[in-house]
Amino acid sequence: MQTIRTTKILILLFFIFSLLSCTNLSENENENKFSYFSEQFADLKILRYQIPGFDELSLDQKKLVYYLSQAGLAGRDIMYDQNYRHNLKIRKALENIYSNYNGDKSSDEWKKFEIYLKRIWFSNGIHHHYSNDKFKPGFSTNYLKELLSETNTNLENESFEVIFNTKDIKKVNLDASKGLVKGSAVNFYGTDITEADVDDFYSKIKVPNSKKPISLGLNSKLVRENGKIVEKIWKLGGMYSKEIKNIMYWLTKAKKVAENEKQKHAFELLIKYYETGDLEVWDDYNIAWVETTEGDVDYINGFIEVYNDPKGYRGSYESVVQIKDFEMSKKMTALSENAQWFEDNSSIMDAHKKNNVVGISYNTVNVAGEAGDASPSTPIGINLPNANWIRVEHGSKSISLGNILYAYGNSGSSGRLDEFAYSDKEIELEKKYGEQADNLHTALHEVIGHASGLINEGVGTPKETLKSYASALEEGRADLVGLYYLPDEKLVEIGISPSAEDMGRASYDGYIRNGLITQLIRIKLGNDIEESHMRNRQLVSAWAYEKGLNDNVIEKITKDNKTYYVINDYKKLRVLFGDLLREIQRIKSEGDYEAGKNLIENYGVKVDQELHKEVLERNSKFTSAPYSGFINPKLIPVKNDEGNIIDIKVQQPKSFSSQMLSYSKNY
Repeated sequence: MQTIRTTKILILLFFIFSLLSCTNLSENENENKFSYFSEQFADLKILRYQIPGFDELSLDQKKLVYYLSQAGLAGRDIMYDQNYRHNLKIRKALENIYSNYNGDKSSDEWKKFEIYLKRIWFSNGIHHHYSNDKFKPGFSTNYLKELLSETNTNLENESFEVIFNTKDIKKVNLDASKGLVKGSAVNFYGTDITEADVDDFYSKIKVPNSKKPISLGLNSKLVRENGKIVEKIWKLGGMYSKEIKNIMYWLTKAKKVAENEKQKHAFELLIKYYETGDLEVWDDYNIAWVETTEGDVDYINGFIEVYNDPKGYRGSYESVVQIKDFEMSKKMTALSENAQWFEDNSSIMDAHKKNNVVGISYNTVNVAGEAGDASPSTPIGINLPNANWIRVEHGSKSISLGNILYAYGNSGSSGRLDEFAYSDKEIELEKKYGEQADNLHTALHEVIGHASGLINEGVGTPKETLKSYASALEEGRADLVGLYYLPDEKLVEIGISPSAEDMGRASYDGYIRNGLITQLIRIKLGNDIEESHMRNRQLVSAWAYEKGLNDNVIEKITKDNKTYYVINDYKKLRVLFGDLLREIQRIKSEGDYEAGKNLIENYGVKVDQELHKEVLERNSKFTSAPYSGFINPKLIPVKNDEGNIIDIKVQQPKSFSSQMLSYSKNY
């Protein structure tokens, strides 16, 4: 998917700016008075977003949005527990301190305590949402002991110690030498489970229909009980039963106000899936969901993305509730309508192309609520389902999160462009086309990229064949599809690009600048790159730089003791992108593990430490945080004397802290 986080990191922003300005972004609040920025701490910026079009919904549609939002929030704690086994104990203890401490709140240590708690809220645990590193508290062990004592709060033994020690320092470890499973703190496996145990367990499971493989392990934890390795299923009566019961309660209410029979049927299957934990039912649900394209309201709910599992089996809990922006979606239907053209004209081998691209839908939506893996750090574009055979036979849904992008764009500029772009011409091009090009690239990534290509018959799923490298390779493949087509006149012809040359140049400049330089601000000096999206961006950029050296396609330039990468030949760079796309698709289609591993390890992991040091020094003068996330608007039911809902109102919470405490109390 990703889900571009991507990430952020994290679609058509220029279009959204220019076209949504004609829509009713300010229906509930005066646009000039609305403040998208809320606060900043550590390396994080907290923003707000509005929900355009909500007031135009019918009462049943408003109820549907409300029920789906409640269903998503009902599973909020699942994400904390999935991320790390001590997260919930730590969060609840620190929240109790935060709510009940009556001592000095002007001290430096209290302020550092508050920031630490806010970071936990933002990352759904004590590991950074992007780098996966365990973040260090700024306060001492003695200070925390004092706070615990003064508020009669209990946090003992390992749950206390892990806040300060070096144990479980990486949520997701992709360095095989440290053990993918044993080296990862993520709570998908028992503490005594090894990578070999995982491989052995799933190698013995026979898949009933290899042409329609179920997503093994997607909704389970692998543990050892009485000397035997077993799956503990996340379902009613299984793991997270209390939370899942509440999710089912709200989904049942949503079913009663479904917009149409197809949507109702999808709800029924999703409820059945939560009840049974049956992964074949999950597939049935995804087929029903992807084929439900009518109506104003849509949603994402379930154990979905596998980025947090170093073995690529287990899905993180996620919920997104959205309202279609029909005006913007109409303008972008040209992309999905021409999906077969893009497939046919791709640089990949003919044997790896789909003869019949089916069921691709693309919509711009306005988010009405998010939870789990999608909150507070949110994707900006999503393509689902992830099961390849469903995408081939039934299609997929792609969305861009219009109001999220609008909020990003109106939250203020960081000023980093002038520092890291090489020339005035590059800066001018970026300012004029950069946002539009970047976000069109994201649309191509989601709609065309993830939906493209075939896996050869008899070859296993990417998580089976490419293992820990599958996610980075898939994101790189989808990125390359977008990069290959951005300079194509076809985009101008179908009316979604104003200039093939300018859009291509702006996109290429920004991608190379990010892949080789600016994304380095997100990792600590001395660290390798571990996050899949960062790996893919460096892989694509570094590979293209190396392969183009003889023709000086991309030139490394030092000016005023600062390093820049400057593109000299955009046409040849497009050819290189096409070459790499063909190779990565071959790797995926054939399940060529060694080739995939070599690409990632040789180009996507290691960092030039001198350059990294330089980039961090250049970045140190900027105060704007590199990561952003969101406070969700609060949906408030209005009831009559009989207790029936007669309306749903939208309210902006006072602060990030107040929302997080409210969530912890109510969900």
